[in-house]
Amino acid sequence: MSTIQLQTLIKADIGTCFDLSRSIDLHKISTAHTNEAAIAGCTQGLIGLDEFVTWEATHFGIRQQLSTKITAFNPPFHFRDEQIKGPFQSMVHDHYFTEKDGIVTMSDIFAFRSPLGPLGRLADRLVLQRYMTALLEKRNQTIKEFAESGQWQSVLQ
Repeated sequence: MSTIQLQTLIKADIGTCFDLSRSIDLHKISTAHTNEAAIAGCTQGLIGLDEFVTWEATHFGIRQQLSTKITAFNPPFHFRDEQIKGPFQSMVHDHYFTEKDGIVTMSDIFAFRSPLGPLGRLADRLVLQRYMTALLEKRNQTIKEFAESGQWQSVLQ
Protein backbone atom coordinates (compact mmCIF):
# COMPACT_ATOMS: atom_id res chain seq x y z
CA MET A 1 0.00 0.00 0.00
CA SER A 2 1.34 3.45 -0.92
CA THR A 3 0.47 6.33 1.38
CA ILE A 4 0.55 10.08 0.83
CA GLN A 5 0.35 12.40 3.84
CA LEU A 6 -0.21 16.12 3.40
CA GLN A 7 -0.91 19.04 5.71
CA THR A 8 -2.33 22.38 4.59
CA LEU A 9 -2.69 25.42 6.86
CA ILE A 10 -5.73 27.59 6.17
CA LYS A 11 -6.81 30.91 7.72
CA ALA A 12 -10.53 30.15 7.93
CA ASP A 13 -12.99 28.44 10.20
CA ILE A 14 -13.03 24.66 10.46
CA GLY A 15 -16.62 24.25 9.21
CA THR A 16 -15.87 26.09 5.98
CA CYS A 17 -12.76 23.98 5.34
CA PHE A 18 -14.62 20.76 6.12
CA ASP A 19 -17.46 21.63 3.75
CA LEU A 20 -15.15 22.80 0.95
CA SER A 21 -13.35 19.45 1.20
CA ARG A 22 -16.56 17.53 0.61
CA SER A 23 -17.94 19.90 -2.02
CA ILE A 24 -18.51 18.19 -5.35
CA ASP A 25 -18.58 21.61 -7.04
CA LEU A 26 -15.20 22.68 -5.66
CA HIS A 27 -13.69 19.31 -6.59
CA LYS A 28 -14.75 19.93 -10.21
CA ILE A 29 -13.00 23.33 -10.12
CA SER A 30 -9.78 21.88 -8.69
CA THR A 31 -9.65 19.10 -11.28
CA ALA A 32 -10.66 21.06 -14.38
CA HIS A 33 -7.31 20.15 -15.99
CA THR A 34 -8.36 16.47 -16.08
CA ASN A 35 -11.88 17.28 -17.34
CA GLU A 36 -13.27 15.62 -14.23
CA ALA A 37 -17.04 15.32 -14.07
CA ALA A 38 -19.37 13.83 -11.47
CA ILE A 39 -21.57 11.50 -13.50
CA ALA A 40 -23.50 9.43 -10.92
CA GLY A 41 -24.54 9.52 -7.28
CA CYS A 42 -24.00 12.87 -5.57
CA THR A 43 -23.14 15.08 -8.55
CA GLN A 44 -23.33 18.53 -6.92
CA GLY A 45 -23.38 20.16 -3.52
CA LEU A 46 -22.01 18.50 -0.39
CA ILE A 47 -21.48 14.75 -0.17
CA GLY A 48 -22.29 13.10 3.16
CA LEU A 49 -22.22 9.81 5.03
CA ASP A 50 -23.10 6.72 2.97
CA GLU A 51 -23.37 8.76 -0.23
CA PHE A 52 -21.30 7.97 -3.31
CA VAL A 53 -20.04 9.81 -6.34
CA THR A 54 -18.76 8.46 -9.63
CA TRP A 55 -16.11 10.63 -11.24
CA GLU A 56 -15.06 10.45 -14.87
CA ALA A 57 -11.72 11.99 -15.80
CA THR A 58 -8.80 11.70 -18.18
CA HIS A 59 -5.54 10.54 -16.60
CA PHE A 60 -2.51 9.49 -18.65
CA GLY A 61 -4.58 10.03 -21.80
CA ILE A 62 -7.16 7.44 -20.73
CA ARG A 63 -10.78 8.23 -19.84
CA GLN A 64 -11.47 6.52 -16.50
CA GLN A 65 -14.20 6.23 -13.90
CA LEU A 66 -13.80 6.09 -10.13
CA SER A 67 -16.63 5.65 -7.62
CA THR A 68 -16.09 6.55 -3.97
CA LYS A 69 -18.36 6.35 -0.94
CA ILE A 70 -18.23 8.34 2.29
CA THR A 71 -17.74 5.61 4.91
CA ALA A 72 -16.88 7.69 8.00
CA PHE A 73 -18.24 11.12 8.89
CA ASN A 74 -17.59 13.20 12.03
CA PRO A 75 -18.18 16.86 11.13
CA PRO A 76 -16.22 19.09 11.18
CA PHE A 77 -13.23 16.96 12.19
CA HIS A 78 -13.00 13.93 9.87
CA PHE A 79 -14.46 12.10 6.93
CA ARG A 80 -13.28 9.17 4.83
CA ASP A 81 -13.94 8.31 1.23
CA GLU A 82 -13.19 4.86 -0.13
CA GLN A 83 -13.15 3.50 -3.66
CA ILE A 84 -16.06 1.18 -4.30
CA LYS A 85 -15.29 0.77 -8.02
CA GLY A 86 -12.41 1.99 -10.13
CA PRO A 87 -8.86 1.60 -11.32
CA PHE A 88 -7.19 0.97 -7.95
CA GLN A 89 -7.09 -2.37 -6.18
CA SER A 90 -7.89 -0.28 -3.11
CA MET A 91 -8.05 3.42 -2.20
CA VAL A 92 -8.88 5.09 1.12
CA HIS A 93 -8.69 8.87 1.70
CA ASP A 94 -8.98 10.22 5.24
CA HIS A 95 -9.54 13.96 5.68
CA TYR A 96 -8.78 15.41 9.15
CA PHE A 97 -9.36 18.96 10.40
CA THR A 98 -8.19 20.75 13.55
CA GLU A 99 -8.43 24.46 14.38
CA LYS A 100 -6.30 26.60 16.65
CA ASP A 101 -6.22 30.40 16.85
CA GLY A 102 -8.09 30.85 13.57
CA ILE A 103 -5.84 28.48 11.62
CA VAL A 104 -7.17 25.16 10.34
CA THR A 105 -4.77 22.30 9.80
CA MET A 106 -6.20 20.14 7.05
CA SER A 107 -4.50 16.73 6.97
CA ASP A 108 -4.88 14.15 4.23
CA ILE A 109 -3.91 10.52 4.46
CA PHE A 110 -4.37 8.96 1.04
CA ALA A 111 -3.61 5.23 0.81
CA PHE A 112 -3.80 3.33 -2.46
CA ARG A 113 -2.72 0.15 -4.18
CA SER A 114 -2.73 -0.51 -7.90
CA PRO A 115 -3.73 -3.88 -9.34
CA LEU A 116 -1.28 -6.23 -11.10
CA GLY A 117 0.83 -7.25 -8.08
CA PRO A 118 4.54 -6.41 -8.40
CA LEU A 119 3.99 -4.44 -11.62
CA GLY A 120 1.33 -2.31 -9.91
CA ARG A 121 3.58 -1.68 -6.89
CA LEU A 122 6.33 -0.54 -9.26
CA ALA A 123 3.91 1.82 -11.03
CA ASP A 124 2.81 3.17 -7.64
CA ARG A 125 6.41 4.01 -6.65
CA LEU A 126 7.64 5.28 -10.01
CA VAL A 127 4.61 7.21 -11.28
CA LEU A 128 1.43 7.25 -9.23
CA GLN A 129 2.87 8.45 -5.91
CA ARG A 130 4.09 11.68 -7.54
CA TYR A 131 1.03 12.05 -9.77
CA MET A 132 -1.49 11.59 -6.94
CA THR A 133 0.49 13.91 -4.65
CA ALA A 134 0.31 16.65 -7.29
CA LEU A 135 -3.46 16.16 -7.70
CA LEU A 136 -4.02 16.36 -3.93
CA GLU A 137 -1.78 19.42 -3.58
CA LYS A 138 -3.71 21.18 -6.36
CA ARG A 139 -7.01 20.30 -4.68
CA ASN A 140 -5.78 21.51 -1.29
CA GLN A 141 -4.47 24.76 -2.76
CA THR A 142 -7.89 25.37 -4.32
CA ILE A 143 -9.60 24.73 -0.97
CA LYS A 144 -7.16 27.13 0.74
CA GLU A 145 -7.70 29.86 -1.88
CA PHE A 146 -11.49 29.60 -1.70
CA ALA A 147 -11.58 29.47 2.12
CA GLU A 148 -9.21 32.40 2.67
CA SER A 149 -10.58 34.70 -0.04
CA GLY A 150 -14.29 34.39 0.63
CA GLN A 151 -14.84 32.66 -2.73
CA TRP A 152 -16.19 29.75 -0.68
CA GLN A 153 -19.57 31.49 -0.72
CA SER A 154 -19.84 30.77 -4.46
CA VAL A 155 -19.79 26.99 -3.87
CA LEU A 156 -21.27 26.62 -0.37
CA GLN A 157 -24.78 28.01 -0.66
